[in-house]
Amino acid sequence: MAVEEEEDGIHCSSSKRRSHNRKKRKVKKKRAKRLKMLKPSISEGISPLVSKYWHQRYNLFSRYDEGIKMDEEGWFSVTPEDVAIRHAERSGGGTIIDGFAGVGGNAIQFARMSYHVVAIDVDPQKVLMACNNAKIYGVKDYIDFIVGDFFQLAPLLKGDVVFLSPPWGGPSYCKMENFTLDLLKPKDGYSLLQVAQRITPNIIMFLPRNVDLNQVEELSWLSSPPLHFEVEENYVDGYLKGITAYFGDTA
Repeated sequence: MAVEEEEDGIHCSSSKRRSHNRKKRKVKKKRAKRLKMLKPSISEGISPLVSKYWHQRYNLFSRYDEGIKMDEEGWFSVTPEDVAIRHAERSGGGTIIDGFAGVGGNAIQFARMSYHVVAIDVDPQKVLMACNNAKIYGVKDYIDFIVGDFFQLAPLLKGDVVFLSPPWGGPSYCKMENFTLDLLKPKDGYSLLQVAQRITPNIIMFLPRNVDLNQVEELSWLSSPPLHFEVEENYVDGYLKGITAYFGDTA
């Protein structure tokens, strides 16, 4: 009888261990499922670069799950939504020229303020994505989308404010200690501001967080007459995402 009880005891202990192991496996499966929801796998057609930015998707577009479209460049170049809202609030209204519209992050927020927006991008695929995204936010009718080169179109444009968020050269910009204005694409910051001034002196530039602020300030007094100037740091979830320079009446 004592042996049987001991065997029963051993059997019971073994059963508890198996039950405990099953619970641990379930916990691991749940954790893996949560991680999959937070970060898509490369096998799902998501590139390693996009996977890096995936957790920020709702900071980029709060309505991401409703069908927002972005190409790979859009993931690291679109203005975070809260920052784009800030730009719209500071712009002062009227007709906004968005010279490098990309997938539409800023154009959408300008339009949500009921402003008329002219959104320009040289990439037709980005323009299609921006149209799609604007439709999701219900502001497509406030935006005129144009496929073209801002520098070529500028002499033909009329507007109250020019918004400029030119390409920063990809994610590698953040590795630089001092980002100079000549690194902007497709032309340097000085050329960019000169072209924009032919439209209006009211200009907003969204620039990397490590941009050379002395150079940015130079842009204001190299103009004739010198432009009013203000710099703003833009944070999202406590992280510095970029620097916005306001010129003219937007400052």
